[in-house]
Amino acid sequence: DAEGAFLIAKEIYMSLTGRPFMGVYQEPSLPHVLIIGDSISIGYFEPTRELLKGKAVVVHNPGNAAHTANGLKRLAEWLGDMQWDVIHFNFGLHDLKYVDEQGKNVSAEKGKLQIPIDEYEKNLEELVIRLKRTGAKLIFATTTPVPDGTGFRVKGDAERYNRVAEKVMNKHGIAINDLYSFALPRLKEIQRPQNVHFTEAGSALLAEQVANSILKALEEQ
Repeated sequence: DAEGAFLIAKEIYMSLTGRPFMGVYQEPSLPHVLIIGDSISIGYFEPTRELLKGKAVVVHNPGNAAHTANGLKRLAEWLGDMQWDVIHFNFGLHDLKYVDEQGKNVSAEKGKLQIPIDEYEKNLEELVIRLKRTGAKLIFATTTPVPDGTGFRVKGDAERYNRVAEKVMNKHGIAINDLYSFALPRLKEIQRPQNVHFTEAGSALLAEQVANSILKALEEQ
């Protein structure tokens, strides 16, 4: 390991020069990873951080990133002045939910999409342009499935929004962590009934996918 190599170099220096080596070993700095997302990513953040312990410093944006318009408003705040090595991000579930004129969650029959799909595409485009300026390796996580009975989201909308997101990411050459396709065949085992959120075990499974995608990105740097 790095410390072992340092100690060997120290012994060689002392034997060759006859003088004591005054340097002190310092741990190599770990890469910094930012996860941006909503309550789904909040659910898998802690297990992801544990999986990457000793390999990366993993941080989540404060609170819930919500929809793309909020992302555009607050991205500079989340990025801060840190030099991020990898940014793993998602927007979708808050864009595709239905709200009334006051922004309160309502059924599809009584409201409108919070961020219509054409606006979602434009917002994602701008977010990606800004994120690329950081120089970080970018990973977009697809939006996880919406089941029946959630109340203010419609089954199938996650797939529609993901198609638009994938078009934007492919245009910019951004890696995609397809959590939608991973979760879909095992929803009954990992997702709460009539709810977009996942069980603790489900979040842990998503975390494995997230950690693997981050490790792959770090290896490619």
